[in-house]
Amino acid sequence: MTRKSKSEIGKSSLSKSLLVWYDRARRDLPWRAAPGERPDPYAVWLSEIMLQQTTVAAVKAYYEKFLALWPRVDDLAAASLEQVLQAWAGLGYYSRARNLHACAQRVVVEHGGVFPPRESELRRLPGVGPYTAGAIAAIAFDQPAPVVDGNVERVVARLLALETPLPAAKKEIFAFVADILPHDRPGDFAQAMMDLGATVCAPRAPGCLICPLARFCAARGGDPRDFPKKPPKKARPFRRGAAFVLRRADGAVLARRRPERGLLGGMTEFFGSDWREGRAEDWPEKRGRERAPCATANWRLAGEIDHVFTHFALRLAVFVAAAPADFSAPEGGFWLAADDLRAAAFPSVMRKVEACALKAWDLPAPAKPA
Repeated sequence: MTRKSKSEIGKSSLSKSLLVWYDRARRDLPWRAAPGERPDPYAVWLSEIMLQQTTVAAVKAYYEKFLALWPRVDDLAAASLEQVLQAWAGLGYYSRARNLHACAQRVVVEHGGVFPPRESELRRLPGVGPYTAGAIAAIAFDQPAPVVDGNVERVVARLLALETPLPAAKKEIFAFVADILPHDRPGDFAQAMMDLGATVCAPRAPGCLICPLARFCAARGGDPRDFPKKPPKKARPFRRGAAFVLRRADGAVLARRRPERGLLGGMTEFFGSDWREGRAEDWPEKRGRERAPCATANWRLAGEIDHVFTHFALRLAVFVAAAPADFSAPEGGFWLAADDLRAAAFPSVMRKVEACALKAWDLPAPAKPA
């Protein structure tokens, strides 16, 4: 019999302790296979794409909506990009929706509607990076792939009491996860680490007294909340711009589609100015109307809305006007009927613009589609 070193025994004990805890404390999630059930690669992939930089609570309803609309990858591939963007509206990071659609089509065309099981093959799919490929390979196909998300980074940083701040510590954390990864239950191990970070080793209130890994944790002697270390925050840039909501007598509003590439790519929006730093507080009153889509309309300032993106904060001045009877939609624009407003693929920032405009007109919000 081959003898194990103390470090090997310690790593084995850590993994076993975690899996024992997971077997009795695992979260019940709509995309997660029940014990003894084979995971559905489509469900795993769909959930992992949605969960990128988004909370479980926010994803659940969208996941269930997508699964109801498109139960299989073939169904999603056959949908139009516009339909996918409409269903995704409000979830944010819209490049994920475009990649989701492109990936479904690639899986159908190049893989016969079956997700490839190997991590290297998964990484060739649109929108599937190293983390997502590892998660699908481990959870859906039980491949021994290390899976490290924000929750896992926090758990490992505390276990090792890492003084190296994120993101510089990512390589060390990944190497540790790869080292302790059990080859008999890699999918369960990946989900167990995520669950531990989400429910016990929480950012602000870690439950050290109930943690199955407490005896292995180097941070337990002090304040675990000191880990992971983070570099000083940079100030978020602040930009200003204007949005113009032009309304026809029949209730239709003027809209356009953003370019496919870039921020909010392919989404529907109201006409507006560029979003720029350095504009003064009085810019809306002095210069805000300059980019209005209809120069002859009687534009008035309805108010301002604030929205925070990952890399900058935005304040939009919202202008409203009634469309002149002889005005036609300019190039790139189209009229969006009042009955179609709620189903339109507006991102969250444009929903705020819409709400501000409706309030200025004292109109109720559009009814949600059945």
